[in-house]
Amino acid sequence: MSASTTDLDETTTDPDADRADGSDEDPLEPAARAELLAAENQRLRTEYVRARQSQYRRTAAGLALVGVVAAIGAVVFPDGREVLFALAAVGLFGGILTYYLTPGTFVAADVGERIYAAMAANEAAIAGELGLGDDRIYVPAGEPVDARLYVPQRSTDELPALDELDGPFLTDPDHRGLSLEPTGGTLFEGFERALTAELATAPAPLATQLADGLVEQFELAASAEPDVDVQSGRATVAITASAFGAVDRFDHPIASFLAVGFATGLERPIRLEVTPGDERSDWLVTCRWDDDDDDDADTDEASVGTDSNS
Repeated sequence: MSASTTDLDETTTDPDADRADGSDEDPLEPAARAELLAAENQRLRTEYVRARQSQYRRTAAGLALVGVVAAIGAVVFPDGREVLFALAAVGLFGGILTYYLTPGTFVAADVGERIYAAMAANEAAIAGELGLGDDRIYVPAGEPVDARLYVPQRSTDELPALDELDGPFLTDPDHRGLSLEPTGGTLFEGFERALTAELATAPAPLATQLADGLVEQFELAASAEPDVDVQSGRATVAITASAFGAVDRFDHPIASFLAVGFATGLERPIRLEVTPGDERSDWLVTCRWDDDDDDDADTDEASVGTDSNS
């Protein structure tokens, strides 16, 4: 009797015990898990797009409500009819535009950052393989692009002529380096098209325009605070919460946009420097340019001296 009981106990299997030992396979196969993760990812993306669209539509509804209230006020208060009707037109028109121009597709910032990271790594590797220096010079080029990124072999090299910057490789004995289309070029084109006023040509207002574009238009940073020193030919923009990660990488969109903007607005080559920030910011993007006033003053003095001698 006891022998049969012992045999029965040895042959009996406990499903829970087997799972605890890990002998049975997980009921969810890897393919099924991947399918579930893909479905969840798609659901989250759909929810994200819906939330962003809802935000735009609430803004459109708010503008339309302002327009309706202003129109009613124009009927009730004849003395302010002109102003109220104008406000009503702006509110209704803005609401309609906001509703129908709501983007249908949103790309998450981390996706764009990963794309940029691969490009930055490749271009930095090419520059390193060619033995180029650390200088990043953004040269105004006009048409068809606003500026070119020039990476020279030596910091003492003079800038090449514009026709030589069609690049990408400069092999002239006096000019060795890379000439690339900057990532901030197309960003700046979109920024310039959206401007309601002319692009500033003085450093201080230009810095304000570019900083506002980074934060308000492109949302590439949570804040961008410019500090301009005209006498030394320097503009430093303090960046907080970059949407594309570390700003000190090769031709980062934030730094590139600022450099292209200054090169185009001031019509001068811009030397770019990016350093870690302090307790008030994450990064400091510094754009430097040479002041032509000193050269002009020297030329004028030479002319005066020549005239007096004559």
